[in-house]
Amino acid sequence: MNGFWSGRRVLLTGGGGFLGTFIRERLERERPAEILAPRKRELDLRDAGAVRAYLADRKPDLIIHAAAVVGGIGANREHPGSFFYENAIMGIQLIEEARRAGVAKFVCLGTICAYPELAPVPFRESDLWDGYPEKTNAPYGIAKKALLVQLQAYRQEYSFNGIFLLPVNLYGPGDNFDLQSSHVIPAMIRKFVEAKERGDAKVVLWGDGSPTREFLYAEDAAEGIISAASNYDGSDPVNLGSGKEISIRDLAEMIRGLIGYDGKVEWDTTKPNGQPRRLLDVSRAAREFGFQARTPFADGMAKTIEWYAGHRHRQH
Repeated sequence: MNGFWSGRRVLLTGGGGFLGTFIRERLERERPAEILAPRKRELDLRDAGAVRAYLADRKPDLIIHAAAVVGGIGANREHPGSFFYENAIMGIQLIEEARRAGVAKFVCLGTICAYPELAPVPFRESDLWDGYPEKTNAPYGIAKKALLVQLQAYRQEYSFNGIFLLPVNLYGPGDNFDLQSSHVIPAMIRKFVEAKERGDAKVVLWGDGSPTREFLYAEDAAEGIISAASNYDGSDPVNLGSGKEISIRDLAEMIRGLIGYDGKVEWDTTKPNGQPRRLLDVSRAAREFGFQARTPFADGMAKTIEWYAGHRHRQH
């Protein structure tokens, strides 16, 4: 990648998490001078003093901020306060301390939960401020969107080079399959696998199946993030996605077929649907740093299910 990474000392937050693991693996192929990926016990991003001391000691010149407190609709509804506070405070303090420490570039990962609930489809980056996010995950979305404002303000006042990326819903091997906090794909995979094993006649899923979602394989997301880090220096936020949507109902049928579950699907309409549609305009990423998703959805799903089958007893 044009020699950009040579000699770089890179701090990757969230490097032990789902997406962070893929980013770290992709980063290792670029052979920077050093990759720093501290776990929470080594660096608590909520502690400004700890962040300041760490940056002074390790002296990274590029930060990729992938750490986040995340979850599905249920987790967001149960913990709106902690989701807002922890995501906001980690990012705000890290950006401020990076500026003070003279870090040359900051790559911040946002969320498409920041988009207005009824944003025109496909979501364009210019639509971010045209309404309030879907209420079940608005605190998380707004906390992340505040970091975009901070980066743009710091660019204006301090010439701080921070970029902001908006990854769509991610999936892949190593995802979180805990039903209390997981997103839709791992939750469905686990439900169908366990129902098949038990011989259950039905699987109950949230909502009515009508919403659509766009998904991006985590390995593709990591590719986009590394490409943006080395090739993009703009102030405008950039969507990272596949540019394709699927209804939750069709997703359920796809997963049921891949797993070979013969029972029926029952939709619990007392549970929320979430945002009606999610589909990104991904043209800016293609134009600015040549990113396009590579992994066909069926291939990525098969790999994810295979991984779960081999690792599930270690997770539960």
